[in-house]
Amino acid sequence: MLAQERHELILRSLRRHGRLRVADLVAELGVSAITVRRDLAELDSLGLLRRVHGGAIGTATADQGTHGSRLTIGIVVPSATAYYSDVIRGAEAMADKYGARLVLGVSGYDATTERERLDKVLGIGVAGLLLSTALGDGDVDRLDRRLDDIDVPTVLLERSFGFPDVAREFDHVRTDHAYGAMLALRHFVALGHRRIAINLQATVTAYWLRRGIESAAKALGVEVFLSPVDLPMRGDDPGAVTQLDAFLAECESFGSRAVLVHSDEHGARLVERAMELGLRVPEDLAVIAYNDVTAALAVVPLTAVCPPRRALGETACDLLLRKLQTPSLPTQHLSLLPTLNIRTSCGAADR
Repeated sequence: MLAQERHELILRSLRRHGRLRVADLVAELGVSAITVRRDLAELDSLGLLRRVHGGAIGTATADQGTHGSRLTIGIVVPSATAYYSDVIRGAEAMADKYGARLVLGVSGYDATTERERLDKVLGIGVAGLLLSTALGDGDVDRLDRRLDDIDVPTVLLERSFGFPDVAREFDHVRTDHAYGAMLALRHFVALGHRRIAINLQATVTAYWLRRGIESAAKALGVEVFLSPVDLPMRGDDPGAVTQLDAFLAECESFGSRAVLVHSDEHGARLVERAMELGLRVPEDLAVIAYNDVTAALAVVPLTAVCPPRRALGETACDLLLRKLQTPSLPTQHLSLLPTLNIRTSCGAADR
C-alpha cells in the first residue's frame, strides 16, 4: 500500500472515530508500528491531525484539549500534597506566565496507577509533560518501557534517569539532596558535634541522602551511624514509643547528641519523645530535619534542610515551555541546591 493511500485511510478513520490508536492502525493497515508513527508524523506536520501518546486525534479535538489557543501541558507526580504541593504551584505559576494550562495526574507512588494517569493526561493531547515517576533513581532497575513510549517533549522532576536505563536522554530538574545532607552535617560540625546519628525513611530522597552523608562524613572527618529503626510519623502509630525509644537508645550507645532525621514529621515526634524522657533540645539532643514542610510548626521548631520545591516546579515548567518553543535547545540536566533554615532544635553543643 502506498503512503498516500495509507494517509487517506488514516484520515477517513479519524473523521469516523475522532481518535486513533497506533495498535488499531497497525491491524487495520497491515503495516508496522514504525510505519504508522511515520505516517502520523507526516500528517501532523501538514496540520491534518494531532499526534498524541499512543496515536492521534483530530485538530478540532486538539483545540478542545488546549482550550482554544491555550497551550496545555501535563504534570504527573506521586502526590499532590506535602512536598509536591509546592512543586505543582511553582509549575502552575510558570505556566500562567506563558499563558499555558496545566493538567494534573497523581500516581500515589503506584507504578500501575501511574501508567493509567500517563495515558489519561497524554490522551487529551498535551503538548509536553512534566513527570516525577513513582519509582526513584534507586529503583531504576524496576523501570519498564513507559518512558520510552512517551512521544511528547518531557522534563523529569526529581528524577535523573538516563542511559542505559532508558532509551533516550531526558531533560531533568532535580534537587541536589546529597548537597543537602552535606549542609546538615557541616552545621553539626560547626557546633562541635563529631558523632552524628542518622534516621532515614524508605523514600526516594533517601537514596541521594545516603550518598551525601557518606561523602560528607569522609570530607568532614566525622563518625555517622545510620539507624535501621523505622521511626513513626505520628504518636498514635502502633509501637511508636518503642521505636522512638529504640532510636534514642542507639544515639546514647553511639555517643551522639546530634541527629539528622528524614522527614519533618518524624523529627517532630522524636523531639516530643525526647522531652518526655527529660532530654533538653537542643542542649542534650540537637536535631535537624529534612524537607522543611512542617518543621517550623514542631513543639520545638526544627532546624531543617529545605529543598527548593517551588523553584523546582518553576524551573522545570520554564524549561519544558522553552523546549516547545525551540525544539533545537540542547538537553539539560539541572540541579538545584537546598538551603538550611536554622531554628531552635539545633543550638550550640557543649564543647
